[in-house]
Amino acid sequence: MKKTFTLFILLLTCFFVKAQNTEDYIAEHVDYAQKLMRIHQVPASIILAVAIHESAAGKSKIARFLNNHFGVKGPNNSSEIKSSYRDYPTVDSSYNHFVSFLHSRSYFNVLFSKYDQYDYKNWARGIQRGGYASSRTWATQVIGLIKKYELYQYDNRPDDYIETVIPAANVVAKSRSSRTKSRLSIAKKSKTYTIKPGENLNKIAERNGTTAAALMQKNGLKSAIVQPGQRIKL
Repeated sequence: MKKTFTLFILLLTCFFVKAQNTEDYIAEHVDYAQKLMRIHQVPASIILAVAIHESAAGKSKIARFLNNHFGVKGPNNSSEIKSSYRDYPTVDSSYNHFVSFLHSRSYFNVLFSKYDQYDYKNWARGIQRGGYASSRTWATQVIGLIKKYELYQYDNRPDDYIETVIPAANVVAKSRSSRTKSRLSIAKKSKTYTIKPGENLNKIAERNGTTAAALMQKNGLKSAIVQPGQRIKL
């Protein structure tokens, strides 16, 4: 019982220390994040949350030794650690490069005209769609950090600002569309083809991205010889 209680206290202490470290990180960098927001209209909450996520609130090795707070890969001149991540002369320059990186890639640059500086949810999802991170839960984690530490308060949202919400009707429509595409895909896979004069299984297989052996197996054929007018499954 005593060991369990001690472990609980240790875990609780670690939780509060981590939270305090993150809050200290926010206090240290919020002014610069807001400065970039005013210039580029990227939510300060997004800038801060991505930095917290990618640098473990400034505690990761690449943050400490390379001033890299956004997980950007590239060459570095560090003699202290071996890393595939690029280095920066200052932390602020890492922040600057994150925003310029978004501007320099067409799949991120569209976000500047599509979303305003208050729409952190769509910014997070848009950055993920652009391929910023391989994790499928990256945007959810970034949004979670924004909510946990209430980073949206630094986006200078108007009091009457209403967050964009995908209407339920659109969600249903997308779901139906997805099911329709799935059915069409299945139908396409099971379509039949009528053999034309001069054709053979090898030519038909090549046109359809398969092999004669696969077509023989699919159609229960014991021979590769086919006749004009014969119908087979593709």
